[in-house]
Amino acid sequence: MMTIAEIKTLIKRGDIRSEMELEAALSADRSLRKLSKTNPDVSSLRSALRTLIQRYENKNWSDIDEITTDQIERSDIAEEAIEKQRSFAQMRKNLIKHALKSKGLTQQDLGRILGHPNKSYMSQLMNGLVAFQMNDLILIHSILDIKLDQLIPTTLPEEKILKAIDEIRDLNNPELDENKVLALL
Repeated sequence: MMTIAEIKTLIKRGDIRSEMELEAALSADRSLRKLSKTNPDVSSLRSALRTLIQRYENKNWSDIDEITTDQIERSDIAEEAIEKQRSFAQMRKNLIKHALKSKGLTQQDLGRILGHPNKSYMSQLMNGLVAFQMNDLILIHSILDIKLDQLIPTTLPEEKILKAIDEIRDLNNPELDENKVLALL
């Protein structure tokens, strides 16, 4: 999932550079669409993001004769990785909501406990548009009795994974398995 800060950085940079960024942007667009119903401030952010998405797709996907098998494979990998992130964020959100309900608390109550009393900000946290801070996740773990591995994602950005794989290959150490790193996608 792409956070609002990451969306703003992408917009400031002015372009989408990979299939992973495209899939993350598409996922963020869906989240922003839902959020814009209750928070009109994100509408301009969504509009700018949609412009970048359209530019990337026009540049890389508009000519069917130019699309390569490698491009399709990268797109499939990116789509799968972003879906894992989205699925994790949804699972975490559901766990937190269920735990809150079982303890007779609201999302707003949790926001107060975490020091985030702004309802809009809590909504952005819960929907993955703002990243939870580690302190928040530790408090949620303690207060709501949710296991940390259910609160902390174990996926990494594509660039970080590919860089790690390159370094593992350069080290040529049989004790290091690049497939375990690939599984983080």
